[in-house]
Amino acid sequence: MDCGRTHVTPQLGTIEGYFGRCWSWDARAAVVKQLAPAGYRFFHYAPKIDAKLRRDWRQLHDPDQASAIAAFAQICRAHNVRFGVGLTPYGAHLDFDDDARMAMKAKLAQLDAWGIDDLAILFDDMRGDFPDLADRQADIAAFAIANSRATRFFLCPSYYSNDPVLDRVFGTRPEQYLETLGRRLDPAVAVYWTGEEVCSPEIGRSHLRDVSGLLGRKLALWDNYPVNDGPRMSQYLHLRGFTGRCADVGEVVSHHAINPLSQPILGCIPALTLPMLYQQRGDYQYSAAFMDAANGVCGPELAAMLQADLLTLQNGGLDRMSDETKAKYSERYSAIDHPAAQEVADWLAGGYAITGEMLQTQ
Repeated sequence: MDCGRTHVTPQLGTIEGYFGRCWSWDARAAVVKQLAPAGYRFFHYAPKIDAKLRRDWRQLHDPDQASAIAAFAQICRAHNVRFGVGLTPYGAHLDFDDDARMAMKAKLAQLDAWGIDDLAILFDDMRGDFPDLADRQADIAAFAIANSRATRFFLCPSYYSNDPVLDRVFGTRPEQYLETLGRRLDPAVAVYWTGEEVCSPEIGRSHLRDVSGLLGRKLALWDNYPVNDGPRMSQYLHLRGFTGRCADVGEVVSHHAINPLSQPILGCIPALTLPMLYQQRGDYQYSAAFMDAANGVCGPELAAMLQADLLTLQNGGLDRMSDETKAKYSERYSAIDHPAAQEVADWLAGGYAITGEMLQTQ
């Protein structure tokens, strides 16, 4: 999808912002080592299951958790990848009183101790139908910036897409929300945006230009592909190469972060096709990109299996598989000594299923 003249590639990164089962630290390290050589330059740690970054954000991480996160920050830095944390201060926008400010100062001090490069303040997944929502959130962001040693800042609005599902779930968005937020935020703050929908099949340059104009800054894309969280999406493996993305958006997009697949090693396959899209522009072919990436991640034998099964894994899904079919696929993939194959087998056994309760409690 070559749709413009500006050939400036946004900085690529990962925003670990999915619901459900959490990656291991070894898996995170493996993903960074796989994606960094392809041009991924930042990693934002923000899994929904880490309650101390969300519903229990006022509580500090215990020493073991803190040590693991700090060690991962060092791994990122060793691979020339900026490490960031996404903090969702639930309830702070309702009353950012002295107690909330003290709790945020303490939390930010702990994040600083981990050695973060980026701080992302995330206001997604919370009720937002307040007339002065943008002002409240801008004040919280300004406080966080003033009390953090991070050198780069991001913010996810409560209404991070034009998708009306956000209004149905979190209340009708305030009038002039984006315009007010853009006017109140420091111009250096990058604002995350998912496109016309929460999970956008296409993210076009014209749409991005319009939203960039409302916010008065370049956008940071939060791309909800290949993520497969949620009760419905967890039934599928999103492995195909990226499609529906414009390669020439540099004039309106500063960062392009992917929300990854629940299966970390398999997810490297679609992730590696995004740099190809930006590099090849009009010459990009998503099927060829898939095979290039799959070969690099899995080797030729497993890559060929995934290609042959792609229609079933990505389009058919678990719900349409008979028990006999699941057993046949499981036998084939379980026999292969590779972490990507084991992720397929685990998925077939229901190991990555997401429930509605997870969406309500994480």
